[in-house]
Amino acid sequence: MELLIGIGAIISLIGIAGIILSIVKVRRARQAATDDADLKARIQKVLPLNLGAFLVSVLGLMCVVVGVLLAP
Repeated sequence: MELLIGIGAIISLIGIAGIILSIVKVRRARQAATDDADLKARIQKVLPLNLGAFLVSVLGLMCVVVGVLLAP
């Protein structure tokens, strides 16, 4: 079960890295946007990355919790 905990922690870290990347992209989009419609279009491009990163992070945390619960 320690392997499951380790794998879950690595998966969660990958998800957190994706969340940080999406934050950086949105900040750059805010600085580069010329008007409101342009900003909305740029943020909509980042949305799948953000949702995917949250999904990966949640799956990693679920692996950690299952590993902790199943450990003797």
